[in-house]
Amino acid sequence: MTCRLGCGACCIAPSISSPIPGMPAGKPAGVRCVQLTAGNLCQLFGDPARPLVCQSLQPTATMCGDSATEAMVWLTQLEAATRPGI
Repeated sequence: MTCRLGCGACCIAPSISSPIPGMPAGKPAGVRCVQLTAGNLCQLFGDPARPLVCQSLQPTATMCGDSATEAMVWLTQLEAATRPGI
């Protein structure tokens, strides 16, 4: 499966604890990555500066659903379910 162009859910919904260019402390869940363009494309795609966690995330039918909205809901629920201390 390939990414749905213009979705961006995986760059908004999850928290990222590793540094991102422009976000040295990473990003909290639900916050738009500064590397996400207005068209919801990653400016670091294919760049070695892209965090390893981002490079390793692969789109799946379950994660992406049938729309960007479904992807956002699923990833937000996954983030909440895997938050430390819950």
